[in-house]
Amino acid sequence: MTAFRYQALSASGQEDQGVVHADSAKAARQWLRQQGLTPLEVKSIDAQSPSGQPRARRRVFSLAERGMLTRQLAGLINAGLPLERALAALSDEARKTTHIDILNRIRSEVQSGSALATALAQHPKDFPSEFCAVVAAAEQSGQLGHVLDRLANEMEAAEQLKGKLLGAALYPMIVTGVAIVMVIFLMAYVVPQVASVFAAREQALPWLTRALLAMSQGVQSHGWAAAIAMGLGIGFFMLLYRKPDWRTRIDAWLLRTPLFGPLLLDYHNARLAATLSLLSGAGLPILKAIKAASETVTNHGLKRDVDLAHDLVREGASLAAALDAQTHCARWLIVFARLGEQTGQLSEMLGRAAQQSADRVQRKALALATWLEPLLILLMGLMVLAIVMSILLPIMELNSFATV
Repeated sequence: MTAFRYQALSASGQEDQGVVHADSAKAARQWLRQQGLTPLEVKSIDAQSPSGQPRARRRVFSLAERGMLTRQLAGLINAGLPLERALAALSDEARKTTHIDILNRIRSEVQSGSALATALAQHPKDFPSEFCAVVAAAEQSGQLGHVLDRLANEMEAAEQLKGKLLGAALYPMIVTGVAIVMVIFLMAYVVPQVASVFAAREQALPWLTRALLAMSQGVQSHGWAAAIAMGLGIGFFMLLYRKPDWRTRIDAWLLRTPLFGPLLLDYHNARLAATLSLLSGAGLPILKAIKAASETVTNHGLKRDVDLAHDLVREGASLAAALDAQTHCARWLIVFARLGEQTGQLSEMLGRAAQQSADRVQRKALALATWLEPLLILLMGLMVLAIVMSILLPIMELNSFATV
């Protein structure tokens, strides 16, 4: 059955609109007439194009909204509600038209006999391949509600970790931005006015003042050229970063940087461990779990290692041995994977490793932000002090001459 969005008039002349599921538009109009409505417009909201392929469109559900949807669906299924009725309830509760459309499309596919994972796969931008793989494994195991609940927990944990990292980095970023804007303002507008006073008196200036005036002249003379060059450089870097080979190299280099490298390495390995734990716990074979988990890794340096590990496992190696042969797989991940394989509790061990690593990433990020904040404030104060002293030194010399 297909979902149709309709607009119709009631017997009293009031306009009504909604969604009806029918085999065709003709059947939908017939159903509306049976309800005492006069159809004005009946339009299919099928997700597929005429060629049968999913339509390319923007993402509708954010990560938080997808997590909430998964949590609600898990609750309804665990309460004993059939899948089709659970989807209908979610559609009735949705407020955004785009959400209602997608839920109705999924419901239509399920009513037609498709599996939930197949229906979700028609919307790859909202339900990525690893999400559909977990749902498919859950449907096969008969534990759809339980697995969906765990999947919701994983998405909420990922969102919380991302939010805490962004929160820890927000203050240093604001301080840095304010410092840059303030220095540019002083160099471009304040210092030139002071320089004109010094030039009129024709006195010998201290080296700090001369250096400041030279920098100010450079900002005035070549500021726009420097800004354009910087913009072109950023654009060239972004263009280079879109190329897979260069993106892999840059991402791998980021994991090796002295300050932020260990933090990024733990963060991406934690997300990898959590995804592998979820997929293997849902009953997915280890090869399919590794392949699906690779699609969730946003750092292409680590993604390349995961793909290489997948090839080694396919050739007969254990997961721990395959990860150990790679460059950017954290040591703790390898240890927990080996323990999980030895004890037959791979999913539980990987989940424990992901949780411990996520806690460690949060502590590292907070510690890094804690000492970065005073350091940035100190650097900003030193820059302001240097500018102020370069202006005050000639004035103090003038006062000393006047006193003599």
